Amino acid sequence: MDRRTLLQRYATGFGHLAFISLLRAESPHLPTIAPRAKRVVFLFMKGGPSGIDTFDPKPQLDKDHGKPPPFALPKITFAKQGNLLKSPWRFRQYGQSGLPVSDLFPHVAKHADDLCVLRSVHGTNTAHGAALLKLHTGSDTFVRPSLGAWTVYGLGSDNANLPAFVTICPTLAHGGVTNWGAAFLPAHCQGTPIGNASQAAEHVRVKDIANSRDLDRHTQRQQLNLFRSLNEIHLHQHPSQEKVLRERLDSFELAYRMQSEMPDVQTLDKESSATKRLYGIDDPVTADFGHQCLMARRFLERGVRFVQVTHSDSEVQWDQHSNLYQGHTKNAAEVDKPIAGFLTDLKSRGLLDDTLVLWGGEFGRTPTAQGTNGRDHNPHGFTMWMAGGGVKGGMAYGATDEYGYYAVENKMHIHDLHATILHLLGIDHEQLTYRYGGRDFRLTDVYGHVAHDILA
Repeated sequence: MDRRTLLQRYATGFGHLAFISLLRAESPHLPTIAPRAKRVVFLFMKGGPSGIDTFDPKPQLDKDHGKPPPFALPKITFAKQGNLLKSPWRFRQYGQSGLPVSDLFPHVAKHADDLCVLRSVHGTNTAHGAALLKLHTGSDTFVRPSLGAWTVYGLGSDNANLPAFVTICPTLAHGGVTNWGAAFLPAHCQGTPIGNASQAAEHVRVKDIANSRDLDRHTQRQQLNLFRSLNEIHLHQHPSQEKVLRERLDSFELAYRMQSEMPDVQTLDKESSATKRLYGIDDPVTADFGHQCLMARRFLERGVRFVQVTHSDSEVQWDQHSNLYQGHTKNAAEVDKPIAGFLTDLKSRGLLDDTLVLWGGEFGRTPTAQGTNGRDHNPHGFTMWMAGGGVKGGMAYGATDEYGYYAVENKMHIHDLHATILHLLGIDHEQLTYRYGGRDFRLTDVYGHVAHDILA
């Protein structure tokens, strides 16, 4: 077949194919519950911040500092643990709610009445890699779709020219791409990484979107049309390859459309000096995470459904097995002002009401000492918090024991956390399934309960 005959025969289908591509991207599964949130941003603190040093005060731990723990340790611990170690930070009450926050987070504390502090989160694994996978995908043993991927699968995209799921400066360690991957879900659910944790946020970009700098948009469009038509011929001959090939073609189409919007959303030049100061971009200590948070806001307001922002300048950012005071002081100083600025900015733009903000790490830290001045991994009872997106502010949900080792009240397993997030987005976690390998899979597997008490 010569080129003229090919174009004559298939040209009328180009518009139809483009239309089908848009429908596939923009036709979401309808929510089964009245949604409280339209989008999610996950502020991920890589390594495991300590709840008992941040948002879960333990007076009894202060009293018994230096004594042997009066409770049984778990059968499996990550490292050898010693006597009880009190928090070196003072807790104060903030806002009308009187929610206690430690001196590590004086800026975030000003938003106490917006925070829903989850003090009873617990998981199943003491190792970073497995705990990260559990938090991000619901499984610590198998490759499964990530929370962001399930969100996109359930709700679709709210913007035709940008990915529905973006992860800014993600860590490449402890699961890497699996933590934002789509696994067996459709390819458009996959997270798009913007840089990685080893790069300064100021310089990260999605680069080389254009397939050639020498081709203008019109020529690129013609090239894509021809490429798609040739692949349609291939599909007629090899129908078993349809799913994979169509998803790949859709990714090329998205990359083409991204050229019009991605460069602008990644550039902060149009932001005012006051906004940059709000995020701490004028301070070397807070500039990096401030860049990430401000970029996240720009993605959210342009319709990106799920944005993850990772704080990790190494493989073990918040992992203070020693030097707890120095390490947590440094880490909190880097993120406190940017997070507070982010919450302020979302609220001023009317975005916080329907944006669910999630903060936390893959586990917490023990109230027992490792060495003389560190804390071991603790997945048995740790703290995360939510804000906006239909949750009650100014409250603490659940509790750990009087020393902060085990979740004991309103225990919230990772599956429960995921079920609650999906519920806030208007999705019944038991109904959001995908058939693969002969069975129906879901984010929460066969578990999960919604924490209705935190819903506004």
